[in-house]
Amino acid sequence: MPDMLSSGKTRAALATSARVSVELLLVFATVAVALWGLARMWSVVWPVIIALFLTTLTWPMTRALRRRGWPSALAALLVTLLFLLAILGIVALIAVPVASQSGELSDGVVEGIKKMREWAAGPPLNIGDDQITTALDTAAARVQGSVGSLVNTVATGVATTLSGLVTAILAVFLMFFFLKDGPRFLPWLARQLPGRLAKDVPVLAERAWDTLGAFMRSQALVGLLDAVFIGLGLWILDVPLVLPLTVLTFVSAFVPIVGAVFAGFVACLIALVSNGPTDALIVLAIILVVQQLEGNVFQPMIQSRGLGLHGAVILLAVTLGGSLAGIVGSLLAVPVTALIAVIWNYLREQLTDPPQEPEADKSQTGVAVPEM
Repeated sequence: MPDMLSSGKTRAALATSARVSVELLLVFATVAVALWGLARMWSVVWPVIIALFLTTLTWPMTRALRRRGWPSALAALLVTLLFLLAILGIVALIAVPVASQSGELSDGVVEGIKKMREWAAGPPLNIGDDQITTALDTAAARVQGSVGSLVNTVATGVATTLSGLVTAILAVFLMFFFLKDGPRFLPWLARQLPGRLAKDVPVLAERAWDTLGAFMRSQALVGLLDAVFIGLGLWILDVPLVLPLTVLTFVSAFVPIVGAVFAGFVACLIALVSNGPTDALIVLAIILVVQQLEGNVFQPMIQSRGLGLHGAVILLAVTLGGSLAGIVGSLLAVPVTALIAVIWNYLREQLTDPPQEPEADKSQTGVAVPEM
């Protein structure tokens, strides 16, 4: 006769499942409300996040100056000014060579367009000049018919640029204050919190800061590897503007996905107009190989060591972040995942029972000695 299910155990299992489901729904609702509030305050939260990223990069120099006896305000001011000078130097390394070779590049663009038209006119496409002219006229008519939408697009782009400029300025000012008053934050936070929170929250904040610093250092190392390999390939092919393209590759590595696509597009375009389609295809192949090595080898391996996360977790986090929030989601996916791991590990430490000490009155054979 087959065994019958126990009605009591079944009801108990269903009750436990229902209780756990309700608790999980409450947790998800709390997280959803927190994310909603974060989105409503994003204009303030985003500059703070950028400032924290910048502070992790510049804090080691500030800490070294403070250990040498520099006042906190003076050390923070000097590091902030050096950071701004470094940014201006990077812009100069990119802009000055491009401006000096702008005439050559423009001539190359014209020649490249001419060659593409000649190629399109031949087999297998056999596109004549009249067809190209018709296509251009059609495109011009569509542009004229959508002037209003273009104006709105330009206005949106200008507003986005101004918003980005304001965010950058605010982030730099916040970086200065974080460098100046950062060490005072944890003691101040401990004084503001009651009970056990005065101990737990500062410990979590310190671990989160270390994790964020590890992320930025690993991202800088990945960007450096990308810049070295791609720059070496451009130098071997004798592509002009090697130094600006190398710097652009390093800087764009801090913006996942879109940064690499933009830097690769610029490198391929310059190779096309200066060296021809063959070298442009070789540059494209080099960039694709380096990007595959970065995404599947360099980044997971380096960040998994620095952040304590498995490489597969990092890949899944970047994919999920990009699908949920685009560029910003891809940028914040890895540090957010690392911070969640920090919180989870701390909770496990607090919720784990301490190891039981062996009884002092047991003999070496493990048999308890009776009391006399």
